Amino acid sequence: MKLVECVPNFSEGRDRAVIDAIAAAARSVPGVALLDVDPGAATNRTVYTFAGAPEDVLEAAFQAVKKGVELIDMRRHKGAHARQGACDVVPFVPIAGVVMEECVELARRLGERLGKELDLPVYLYAEAASRPERRRLPDVRAGEYEGLAEKLKAPEWKPDFGPAKFHARAGATAVGARNFLVAYNVNLNTASAGQAKEIAFAIRESGRLKRDASGNKVRGEDGKDLREPGLFRGVQATGWYIPEYKRAQVTINILDLSAAPLHAVYDACCDLALKLGLRVTGSEVVGLVPAGVLLDAGRHFLLKQGSSRGVSDAEVMETAIQSLGLRDVSAFDPAQKVIEERFRGPAPLASKTVADLLAELASRSPAPGGGSVAALSGALSAGLSAMVSGLTFEKKGFEAFKDEMEAMAVKAHALLRAQLKAVDDDTAAFNKVMDAFGMPKADPEAAAARSRAVQAATKAATLEPLGVLERCVPALDCARLAADKGNPNSLSDAGVASLMARAGAWGAYYNVLINLASIKDKAWLADALDKANGLMRQVTAKSAAIDASVAKRLRAALREPAAKAGSRHRAPAARRRTAKRQAAASARGRTR
Repeated sequence: MKLVECVPNFSEGRDRAVIDAIAAAARSVPGVALLDVDPGAATNRTVYTFAGAPEDVLEAAFQAVKKGVELIDMRRHKGAHARQGACDVVPFVPIAGVVMEECVELARRLGERLGKELDLPVYLYAEAASRPERRRLPDVRAGEYEGLAEKLKAPEWKPDFGPAKFHARAGATAVGARNFLVAYNVNLNTASAGQAKEIAFAIRESGRLKRDASGNKVRGEDGKDLREPGLFRGVQATGWYIPEYKRAQVTINILDLSAAPLHAVYDACCDLALKLGLRVTGSEVVGLVPAGVLLDAGRHFLLKQGSSRGVSDAEVMETAIQSLGLRDVSAFDPAQKVIEERFRGPAPLASKTVADLLAELASRSPAPGGGSVAALSGALSAGLSAMVSGLTFEKKGFEAFKDEMEAMAVKAHALLRAQLKAVDDDTAAFNKVMDAFGMPKADPEAAAARSRAVQAATKAATLEPLGVLERCVPALDCARLAADKGNPNSLSDAGVASLMARAGAWGAYYNVLINLASIKDKAWLADALDKANGLMRQVTAKSAAIDASVAKRLRAALREPAAKAGSRHRAPAARRRTAKRQAAASARGRTR
């Protein structure tokens, strides 16, 4: 999943018709989910949050800005928040499967389009800034709307895109790329806002004012107040009292999750609270959060517990939720609070019960078919290997293998997720081939379009089982480790993991072959076939070695108990013979 978030701020927070029209413009782009609309009357400003695939989000951002420029007149705007344009700022934020450089490119493309099509002066800021002095948004926005006309006359403030002339109605727009900002509150078992502020001063980047032994501010040579820096770069924080919760909170903005992971900030708050004689009683995330933030936190707490991190994402996330106390004051539903979960597509096959899936499989419908079953076999293989890891990690006598088992389980869970997704993806790809065959072919042009669509869909349908086949190779590596170093009581499970990977691989290979028979692009066909054959050679060698080893050890274990049982049956008779010899020798001694 490639997921980008966009958080444009518009200079209108009072007129509901305008607010709703901008929201509708963003929502009109297919594939984009409008996650939040947050208007403020005092600031006369509305913050929109939407997300989706990069290209979709780029289009939604343009449509939203276009509508805002059409409806908002900055000549009449008044509000408490700093601003310089109808659409004041548009940041792109990488969420999943996207790196910052891609968001920088989105910012530049949007800026260029706004300048050309809407005649807006556009400044790039943050990670997209064209020069160092434009990185900080307050610097870019200095002078605000009222000072913009004069600012645009200065050569150093020539816009990155659009004309260097004053747009009286729309002002100017800042477009940039930044990391995700997490709004986060840590709850305390006190009503004292002062004590909450003490913790906030200790964790935030700006820290606190430096004071001498008498409590007076310490100033530097330039006359400015000196500060004692806090623990975390990229953290803003203060403390306050929340009447409805009847407790104080440390309220935090985490601007740089790489420098200040959520779990590290939480742990620091816990340690600082204890030093003040307080306790942290939970925390809350304001708005939505990327899955990676909670997964990192969950793995952190599992490590602290001495538990394996090689568990499902759902278990890792639940560990984070419980450890951070995210359900302390309100419900926390990952389906609603985790951004990626809002975009998770339906899984009509994978979400079925086993009985329902088998009924669907056994029906007359051609799909799901062998491709989906192959993917399911691969998922079963990975699941069994992960299970063996879990049964080995905490077993006494296997401490030397903990790291290997944990790493294997992490890999196995990733393979399981991918193979399970392929159960549905394979059927969806087959259905697209059928849709292509259903296209009209009444005239030569339509027939040619149909042929191209069939070939494209068939290639896509070939890549699905090829991916399943490719993932079966590392699944066999997981099964081999489970068999060689895993809990011996689960040796048969490791053996079945190998069998399932082999079955999944052969099933996928058959589906690759049957699809390739329809491919007209000979070079593409040859490359795909060569890759499939190479993967099958690996599968054959790996699975044969695992199967032979597992079978040999299971047969040996079967003979060993029998041998031991036989020795136990023979032991009494041997003891009786020994006793008779000893008695006879004793009798002879007495006779002499």
